[in-house]
Amino acid sequence: MAIASQLLKHKGRVIHSVTPDAPVLEAIRLMAEHGVGALLVMSGEELIGVVSERDYARKVILKGRSSNDTPVRQIMSAPVLTVRADQSVHDCMRIMSENRIRHLPVIDASGVVGVLSIGDLVRSVVEEQQRTIADLEQYIHS
Repeated sequence: MAIASQLLKHKGRVIHSVTPDAPVLEAIRLMAEHGVGALLVMSGEELIGVVSERDYARKVILKGRSSNDTPVRQIMSAPVLTVRADQSVHDCMRIMSENRIRHLPVIDASGVVGVLSIGDLVRSVVEEQQRTIADLEQYIHS
């Protein structure tokens, strides 16, 4: 079973973030620029929240707020759920499912080391199942 750090090694450890006082419009531009659905909200090296497209839709658009005048801190999701780098993919999926979230920051002793999305986890599980099927087919044919 794969663990979070293995997925990050394959995916990469690039962390896209925004400050809590940045306007929501800046966060949306960064998400579009980097092709991601969420950003970490960082105050220096401290992870204080996550802001996602879902937060934007529900807390800005539907409430008629201005993207340029609303700071990220007013719509971010906090406190942030995280996982350790040594936690299994199944643990990560359980946490995401139980808490209805799509992005999960990964931490180690040094701080945030990456972010896993639900897509990253599903891809990992599918690849593992494909390897198991191939192994079983090889076993049956030998």
